[in-house]
Amino acid sequence: MSVGSEVSNAVSEPLIALNNVEVLYADVILSLKGITLQVASGGCTVLLGPNGAGKSTTLKTISGMLDVEEGRVASGNVRMLGKDITGVSAEQMVAEGVVHVVEGRKVLRHMTAEQNLVVGGHRLTRMADVKQGLERVYGLIPRLAELRTRTAGYLSGGEQQLLLIGRAMMARPRLLMIDEPSLGLAPLMVKEIFDLLGKLRAEGVSLLIVEQHAQAALELADHGYILENGRVVLEGTAAELRANEDIQEFYLGNQASGERKNYREVKHYRRRKRWLG
Repeated sequence: MSVGSEVSNAVSEPLIALNNVEVLYADVILSLKGITLQVASGGCTVLLGPNGAGKSTTLKTISGMLDVEEGRVASGNVRMLGKDITGVSAEQMVAEGVVHVVEGRKVLRHMTAEQNLVVGGHRLTRMADVKQGLERVYGLIPRLAELRTRTAGYLSGGEQQLLLIGRAMMARPRLLMIDEPSLGLAPLMVKEIFDLLGKLRAEGVSLLIVEQHAQAALELADHGYILENGRVVLEGTAAELRANEDIQEFYLGNQASGERKNYREVKHYRRRKRWLG
């Protein structure tokens, strides 16, 4: 194989690939049922779907956090740039540049905002690198510079979410995975969060986002997957998903009745309606 072909293969290799992954919790509960998906280097991928679809489990499968909840990959594999990382620990994944911001805004509540950021850079061995990391975070998120001495537990929900993203940035991620970044936030703060994620993507950070705010997520993403009951039921480019009639009805708009159905029910209803003429 020539050097040129090796370089070409490296470029085309997805940053993360899940191949027919099944995940069990406590060796009893089957959460993921043959998930296959990819995250491109430098790209932004969004996972959409109802509660319990397996979105958070997918992130934990990549970040090595399954064992915290007695979960394990029962079959299939997870690869990073072609290397098998199935079952690798969370600490090792952070060392590989994969940083997971979990749902729930788990800041270190009794520490200041800046102390939270410093904890995020715990792998940095030189104080000069920690200082550089703080300067980068404050440059991208000026609000955190204003809040640096405030106790994290007293920050607003939106400020805590900014802090968590800043803390993740201190780890110098190649892939930032973030679970429900806009949950419970006002529209202006949602815009601020997604503007920040857009800046990180422009810097070359790959993003994998679980999000209920489908419109904002699909405007940022270049590819998306719809998950239901532990399976991928639809995938496509963000533009394709935005244009999909069923996705528009279920995720990007409200049904006339105000009732929410799952994607499979919407598809079945449309097929039946067309069949009946």
